[in-house]
Amino acid sequence: MTYVMSDIHGQYDKYLAMLDKIAFSDDDTLYILGDVLDRGEEPVELLWDMSLRPNVIPILGNHELIASTLLRQLCVEVTEENAETQITKELLYSIAAWRENGGDTTLAGFRRLAQEDREALLDYIDEFLPYEVLTVGGNRFILVHGGIPYESRKTPLDEQPLLTLLEHRPDYLMRYFDNAYLVTGHTPTLHIGTAGSGNAYIGKIYRGHGHIAIDCGAGFGLPLGCIRLDDFCEFYVQ
Repeated sequence: MTYVMSDIHGQYDKYLAMLDKIAFSDDDTLYILGDVLDRGEEPVELLWDMSLRPNVIPILGNHELIASTLLRQLCVEVTEENAETQITKELLYSIAAWRENGGDTTLAGFRRLAQEDREALLDYIDEFLPYEVLTVGGNRFILVHGGIPYESRKTPLDEQPLLTLLEHRPDYLMRYFDNAYLVTGHTPTLHIGTAGSGNAYIGKIYRGHGHIAIDCGAGFGLPLGCIRLDDFCEFYVQ
């Protein structure tokens, strides 16, 4: 079976509970659409667990991109010779903004690791895919953390800017493809809906107009959602 979840944001306990709930086995495949880091208490433990599972396929999120960029700079030994070029105002501002957006828990987790384990996890993040396209049960799925603009939907994915794939928020009321589902995280589903629909998707996966949005807000205390692509069955862990 093929499963997808996203935006776990350090909720390691919810992640493990979800694996139990779906009875995840070596015969299954799980795609995680990014943003496993930051906010929650155990992002590094979650990342380490993922790295040990060959049938868990990670797709890059904006939080991984920011964290890995800054952590690599912080891993460089600062000496008297390189201090002026290594420690810049831009780096300090970027670290402050990252920490304000939930990076404290990731930073703390990396500090507890031995240097070789830090390098191993940063190398693992480098292996995250920018997107994935697959066919399951006769249906075609495009998996990406953020999305693509409606006006560039016909542009090949490998020609889309990386930051667009990671940060763009699709128009979930517009159908992008006639022959594929666009599966995304990044945008909490409570923000999706038509005028007057209220909070119909709080803590729930959104499906409509050829979209499947699976960021249910686990990083903000809402349930973690997971969908099985074989039959569109949805699973939730509070």
